[in-house]
Amino acid sequence: MLDQLRSIVQRVSATADLRESLRLIVEQVQDALAVQACSIYLRDPQGHRLWLCASHGLRERAIGQVSLAQDEGLVGLVATREEPLNVDRALDHPNYRYLAETGEEKYRSFLGVPIIHHRRVLGVLVVQRAQAQRFDESEEAFLITLSAQLSGTIAHSESTGDLAQLIHPEDPDSHETDLRGLPGAPGIAIGEAVIISPVADLFALDAPAARSVATELAEYRRAVEKTRHDIAALAQGLSGQISEQEQWLFTAYAQMLDDQSLGKEVKARIRAGAAAQAAWSAVIIAHVRQFETMQDSYLQERAADLRDLGRRVLAHMQESEQQQVAYPANAILVGEELSVATLGTVSAGRIAGLLSVQGSVNSHLAILARAMGIPTVLGIQGLRLERLRGQRLIVDGYSGHVYVAPTAEHLAHYRRVLAEDRQLLAELEGLRDAPAVTLDAHPIKLLVNTGLLADVRISLERGAEGVGLYRSEVPFFARQRFPTEEEQRQFYREQLLAFAPRPVVMRTLDVGGDKNLPYFPIDEANPFLGWRGIRITLDHPELFLAQLRAMLKASAGLRNLRILLPMISSLSELEMALELIERAHHELTAEEGLDIHPPRIGVMIEVPSAIFLARDLARRVDFLSVGSNDLTQYILAVDRNNSQVADLYQSMHPAVLAACYRVVRAAHAEGKIAGVCGELAGNPLGALLLLAMGYDSLSMNASNLLRVKALIRGSRLSELKQLLRHVLKLPDAESVRRVLNESITDPQLRRFAEMAPGLG
Repeated sequence: MLDQLRSIVQRVSATADLRESLRLIVEQVQDALAVQACSIYLRDPQGHRLWLCASHGLRERAIGQVSLAQDEGLVGLVATREEPLNVDRALDHPNYRYLAETGEEKYRSFLGVPIIHHRRVLGVLVVQRAQAQRFDESEEAFLITLSAQLSGTIAHSESTGDLAQLIHPEDPDSHETDLRGLPGAPGIAIGEAVIISPVADLFALDAPAARSVATELAEYRRAVEKTRHDIAALAQGLSGQISEQEQWLFTAYAQMLDDQSLGKEVKARIRAGAAAQAAWSAVIIAHVRQFETMQDSYLQERAADLRDLGRRVLAHMQESEQQQVAYPANAILVGEELSVATLGTVSAGRIAGLLSVQGSVNSHLAILARAMGIPTVLGIQGLRLERLRGQRLIVDGYSGHVYVAPTAEHLAHYRRVLAEDRQLLAELEGLRDAPAVTLDAHPIKLLVNTGLLADVRISLERGAEGVGLYRSEVPFFARQRFPTEEEQRQFYREQLLAFAPRPVVMRTLDVGGDKNLPYFPIDEANPFLGWRGIRITLDHPELFLAQLRAMLKASAGLRNLRILLPMISSLSELEMALELIERAHHELTAEEGLDIHPPRIGVMIEVPSAIFLARDLARRVDFLSVGSNDLTQYILAVDRNNSQVADLYQSMHPAVLAACYRVVRAAHAEGKIAGVCGELAGNPLGALLLLAMGYDSLSMNASNLLRVKALIRGSRLSELKQLLRHVLKLPDAESVRRVLNESITDPQLRRFAEMAPGLG
């Protein structure tokens, strides 16, 4: 039966049309199990009824016309119980529901198995025979196995809107589709989809015959030079919308054109007799495939950059230019793989949002979209772009949802949300200079997470009291090699000066896991549990010392530097790091005569072992900082970037909250301060819990700062402490969220809390 299973799954996977896929399934199963009837019932997108969507053995006219309530008949019983039902005399079963339209009265035996995807029943797969005989265990196992393998196909058809169109082709309002991807840049956008197609196709090249070597080399050089000019023009066009530091994204793009290995390979192929177009395409495709096979997501994203660059050069060789597109006032750019360069081709102010089939939060596109404040969703796999052309879309960059052809009711709701959002943001602006203090006079410092220079302006505009997490790896990603000590010093000095005299907590180099450097690849089977963070820098003291010296030099005369050590899991790691910090300071002061004040040192609490060592760690440093994102991931053993388990990533899980409470008490027991950086701190309701626990500071994205401040200023610490005692006894994250929401009785404060992205 294994061969039959494999054959069915392969044939269905090769079929793009849902109706055809379902027809194939029922025909193949009927043949494989030698049954008289095989049928598929699917739940409609609203979840109200189970519709007969395909059958081989029941009357054809019943398909698409017959439906059952979700708890009606034997089919409904299978869906409700979420387990198989195998009976030899179906007509005698108390749940049997006779449907005259189907002609199924001639069948006696019934076997139905649920089609389940991520705990949701999507439908029921049914086989029937004329004789009154139970199906044997092997037949039942076959159907269960097939159902499990096909559930993903059915789920995908639901997400793309194919299922709604199949069940209710006459009802336009039923065709709203909820696509789910990864949030790339926060915000909500409502607009019209504009499909962005590649300027040239590297993988479907019909290259002309090669001319002379000199002619082909000249064509290659001309195309590269034109592309270099295009990139410079695109960067110039965005110069008023992004800071100088974001310009490095275009610099990195241009540097790929200067790659000596690429040029050498292309020229070698041309000299061997290949046409310039063929030589260029072959080299780019080879390098793209090399990047795509790498485990690290950052390096995989460089394949996307290389593909886009390859298309642009090829377009110049083919004398084709970027398509001329008429952009509406609220354009939502949609593409298989949008690039940084795409943003420069659209007039300022006309881009409402971005939707890319490929991509991740590490992509250059996501980095630039966040800097420009464009709501973005990435990584929606298997989407057929042409279906979106000209469609109205709602892009939710907070949650990663995209609504296609939204219903009038849904559209009206999001328009109200946007109107309220603008109004509430205007009200929040008045809080910029107000202190973050509760109604009963308890203060807390609100800091920001930064990495790019563009973060500085918005952070100061939102009234940030300093930087709780500066991602020092940014200058490392901005180059094709390790930055020099002086280059790092300049980066760090800009940040320290911009916020002075406010404190700036600089996390030392934190790469590995999902953040590998393109010139320092790390190939590991399980990178999140591998060589990352402090483990790398301690193994490479030459890199660590150069960074420490750069940070210390950058702080000269300012005294606002704080150094944060990531991924500490043992006391010995901390001791080694402290020795290197002391050594770097000694070299600069005693040996070079510089006047540099010793910075405060902190440890990032983000792995389980650090929770239990928190008091010992606090005894040796000046402060503790909880990295709630990684801490949640490690405590719950959930990779939140994995769509199979992302719903299990819950920052308000009781175990995560208990860990946070333990850390702050350990720090205070040693007379040290403690803060939290990450999504938990930036969620207004999460921030209230952390305030009740006693945290001294919270660090978040600047976009959430005023919302958090509004809730803090409308709360009383005494009441929050009572709420915390209750919350810590709750059994799950859902209960925690419900209790927190119910605790906010003021309507305006409730709206402030709802504006922020929710936590799992």
